[in-house]
Amino acid sequence: MTSDDWYLTEDVDDFLARAGDFLRSRPGAHVMALTWAERVRTRGAGAFGAETAVFGVLERAGEVQATFHRLVPRALTPTALTPEQADALAARLAALGHSLPSVSADHDTATAFAEAWQRRTGATPRLRDTRLRLYRLGTLTPPDPMPAGRARVLGDDDLDEVMFWCGEFAAAVGEAVVIDADSWAGTRFADKRYTVWETPDGTPVSVAGMNPLIGGQIQVDIVHTPVALRGRGYAGAVTAEVSRAALAAGARDVVLFADRANPTSNALYQRLGYRPLADWSGYDFA
Repeated sequence: MTSDDWYLTEDVDDFLARAGDFLRSRPGAHVMALTWAERVRTRGAGAFGAETAVFGVLERAGEVQATFHRLVPRALTPTALTPEQADALAARLAALGHSLPSVSADHDTATAFAEAWQRRTGATPRLRDTRLRLYRLGTLTPPDPMPAGRARVLGDDDLDEVMFWCGEFAAAVGEAVVIDADSWAGTRFADKRYTVWETPDGTPVSVAGMNPLIGGQIQVDIVHTPVALRGRGYAGAVTAEVSRAALAAGARDVVLFADRANPTSNALYQRLGYRPLADWSGYDFA
């Protein structure tokens, strides 16, 4: 394998023409590539504050074996790579003069690329403290009993409420983002559909969002319950409702990410029928 086996393009339509079938063959595992390619296709890289978007396709003998995407100047995000494939990609990007702040991928891929990038450029990788686990839904098992109340889908008239919940979620997970009416369209939160769980008196107590159906998969993102209201079954109820809606929308794979350091959320998702698909890590380059 040589570095020239990696084909690079800034044209998202070209990328999807070459790699779309490959990505859709395992939509759950390829959730990040599918989601961000669609966002760039419909909204443009500039909508997310990026200078441009760069995509890569690894092809050998006419067969796609892997891809990557990157919103410059943000992280490189490849699909699963062998150490040999990671080294070829590192060699290609280094030869082209790319400067990478970080890599984010399944743990084995991120590690293989970080080591290859260090060999090729001398950059020192540092493993991030926050590590995620990607889950895929098996058989949905809603909580029994459900907490008192009902689910309500938020619509266009509920934008203020949506922005409030997204701001609360971002603050809780330490995500640095400004969420207001002026910035909303440029955030990753703007293309989701949100559902809240309400108590019998109509008080919203938990929220879950889901991305659009893309390439056969839907990602459940975000899930948040205020600290004072946790432990009452609200997150399980609203996540089950959103997962049910994703299946009804035709998703082959329903996936979500959870912080591996949070045993409560990981146990909850597994009770609902989610099964581990991959551990996800990021490395920052000094």
